[in-house]
Amino acid sequence: MLTDTRIKTAKPQAKAYRLADSEGLFIHVMPTGKRFWRMRYRAATGKEQTLTFGPYPEISLRDARSMRDDAKDMIRQGVDPAQAGKLSPILSAAREEDSFEVVAREWYALRRDLWRPRHAHDVIHSLERDVFPLIGTLPPAKINARVVLHVLHQIEERGAIETAHRVRQRMSDVFVHAIATGRADNDPATVVKAALRPVQRGRQPAITDLSQAREMIAKVEASPAHPVTLLAFRLLYLTAVRPGEIRGALWDEFHDLAGPEPVWVIPAERMKMGRDHIVPLTPQAVEVVQALRPFSERWPHLFPNARRPKAAMCENALGYLLNRAGYHGRHVPHGFRSTFSSVMNERNPQDHAVIELMLAHVSKDKVAGAYNRALHIQRRRDMAQLWAALILDGQLSVQELVSGKRKPTV
Repeated sequence: MLTDTRIKTAKPQAKAYRLADSEGLFIHVMPTGKRFWRMRYRAATGKEQTLTFGPYPEISLRDARSMRDDAKDMIRQGVDPAQAGKLSPILSAAREEDSFEVVAREWYALRRDLWRPRHAHDVIHSLERDVFPLIGTLPPAKINARVVLHVLHQIEERGAIETAHRVRQRMSDVFVHAIATGRADNDPATVVKAALRPVQRGRQPAITDLSQAREMIAKVEASPAHPVTLLAFRLLYLTAVRPGEIRGALWDEFHDLAGPEPVWVIPAERMKMGRDHIVPLTPQAVEVVQALRPFSERWPHLFPNARRPKAAMCENALGYLLNRAGYHGRHVPHGFRSTFSSVMNERNPQDHAVIELMLAHVSKDKVAGAYNRALHIQRRRDMAQLWAALILDGQLSVQELVSGKRKPTV
């Protein structure tokens, strides 16, 4: 890592050269003797890019590291810091008291009590992640369609087409609130609707053949990644719950882990259908949960965010894990529900109703659905054990996952 002394004593050469600091940050020493802070990073497209922060010593070593950390936070949130920088001349003229973020939070406060807690969290989180870092300080009246489209294109570029459409609708609602309160004259988010990529409806890609699923898991779990991410991946396919339910898993939702009938009770507010879901845990699943204790027991979530440990892990972490192993477009985290359903229904057709309960699918018959909710716990436990034995055949042990290589820092 660099020090001020090393930077000050660096001599200019015939050609420009770099002095590396850490995590992509370096200082570029020019033949003229001038020094500029720059950072190498990879955008969502995977292409390596260079971001320029400014000259030394006008920007100190400490400030450059802080700017690097801010840029990396934006990258983790799917925002290209180089693209975000293009908006800086506009943002510099903003007035905080009339900013888009202030208006958006005002709009959110009026509506959050009308929504389920999970949906309310999704709404404000999407704005905090995708919108506020780019245009949060800009007054709504100064935001035009071009700027809105720029924000939404950042979301599209990471492949989240449906998310871009949802965020556009939320931005539109904020603009309507701004118009009603005298802080805007039009809604540019409505104008850009037709300029977004269309949502392709259909089934999410999933590998449903058991042998191919085992091969995929072996490749993913052999890849360099943080142990917590790998353990999240394993608990995902062992339980066949939705990825969001894995990400949001809290320690106080797990019961009787040392007893004969361990369960994970996911509360209604975190479930898609708005009702509690009981997940009987196999010994293999319990082993995963126990292996997480050294990493995250001091935090509320089993799978905390690496940068903000009081929050849940990044929503794209498991998807990126699959993509890096070569399964982009072939299998997504949600696809394990299809894998489980296909394999278990083929082998146990008589247990279709039990399998549906394990997937938290609600019967169209409301009476039957309410009755079945409390049934088949033991059979569900037996089925979970059958599935664990099938899908884990030939896979690494939990100890090997925990002690494996972590993803190298870029």
